[in-house]
Amino acid sequence: MSVREKMEDKLNGALSPEELTITDESHLHAGHGGAHPEGESHFRIHIVSVTFEGKSRVERHRMINEILAEELKARVHALAVRAYAPGEGRQ
Repeated sequence: MSVREKMEDKLNGALSPEELTITDESHLHAGHGGAHPEGESHFRIHIVSVTFEGKSRVERHRMINEILAEELKARVHALAVRAYAPGEGRQ
């Protein structure tokens, strides 16, 4: 199972999102610090979940970081997150 698939399974299981997109952007960072030659080191996540209602942006990011702690320790060097509650404007 790929790193992206593991992250997707964990986020789906923990947050039951209405929307979830995980994009591997590792190719954009080839040769940079933390980049793995085989990829799967830099990701962008877009997620919409009712779990985020009433939570600050920092709280939402902490939740995601806790869920993905294993991947962040082992393989993922960079994670860009856009986390929203349903109905929120998306910037």
